[in-house]
Amino acid sequence: MIKVFEPRLSTKDKLSVLSSLNKSNISGSSEEVLKFESHLARTFDRKFAVALTNGTTALEVAVKSLDFNEGDEIIVPSFTIISCLSAIIRNGLTPVFCDVDPITWNMNIDNVKRVTTKKTKGVLMVHTYGLPADATNIKNFCDDNNLKLIEDTAEAHGQLEKRKKCGSFGDVSTLSFYANKHITTGEGGAVLTDSQELYDLMKQIINLDFKEPNRFNHKNLYWNYRISGIQASLGISQINSLNKTINLKIKQGEAYNQLFKSHTDFLQIPLSNVNESKNHYWVYGLVLKKQNHRDKLMKYLFENDIQTRQFFWPLHMQDSLPKKYRSINENLSSAEYIGENGLYIPIGPHLNLSKQKYVAKQIINYIDYSIVGKE
Repeated sequence: MIKVFEPRLSTKDKLSVLSSLNKSNISGSSEEVLKFESHLARTFDRKFAVALTNGTTALEVAVKSLDFNEGDEIIVPSFTIISCLSAIIRNGLTPVFCDVDPITWNMNIDNVKRVTTKKTKGVLMVHTYGLPADATNIKNFCDDNNLKLIEDTAEAHGQLEKRKKCGSFGDVSTLSFYANKHITTGEGGAVLTDSQELYDLMKQIINLDFKEPNRFNHKNLYWNYRISGIQASLGISQINSLNKTINLKIKQGEAYNQLFKSHTDFLQIPLSNVNESKNHYWVYGLVLKKQNHRDKLMKYLFENDIQTRQFFWPLHMQDSLPKKYRSINENLSSAEYIGENGLYIPIGPHLNLSKQKYVAKQIINYIDYSIVGKE
């Protein structure tokens, strides 16, 4: 089975972890965590980084830190991971869904403006699948309208938007270090900010509200979301390999683009760049232009030893979404279309060009015989 993704850890990664183990730097209070946070802040052009358990808790802590009032409206793209919705609802806020661009699969400034109301207090901007969102325009809009910007950079490590690093736009910006991310700690995440006040608050939130001089008298019922020193030591090594990882993904993405270029009447392939941003192909996504074939193609590929994943299912269509938040009037047709017809295919260090050609051949075979109808 050719998996969608399979991590490969280098000798340097393993030695970094071993060094941490030898020094007994294993807890969330070890010096390795502070070192990792310092590396992250520099890498993403921020003053502060708070490392924690995963990208989902990063979003929840980021939203929690911004002192919204219960019921405040937060704009979020409907086409994104469920963690974004969870962070909004669990903090007692109201999600307002916007559509995404059908070609980039990201939110843009027009999407945001279309659903902004007097009750809007923040925007949760997400960079999706390897291309950045319309970050500069969205940030300027938020600044001009006194809106808080939360930036989900889980899928955009090392990405730029108009020459500015993704992860440096938000009042708070979040990262995920899950195994398929460009920087991984297995599980893990972080929140980035330039605010000393927010940094101090988030450190309290993830550490059970421990505070001197009376450490065990807690004013708030916060959480233990600490990352371990072992994970941090892996993350430090991974940061040093970020450019190498991105270059490999770009090479593989461009190879797929060439393999599929004769079938773009039937397949929407990812854009290779948007404005000044080159696609980093965190995943390689495809959208079938003929409906009701996505799941059949996935079944066919699985039978030929190729693992795939469906695209995100739109947030406004989630079974878990409380009825009071369900969108009625807003047109979210792009999120719905790509959610119903999109999938992503294997990409990453476990693949060589020969395997990419095999994957592409099987997809083209399905198109030729099941969609085009060749004999």
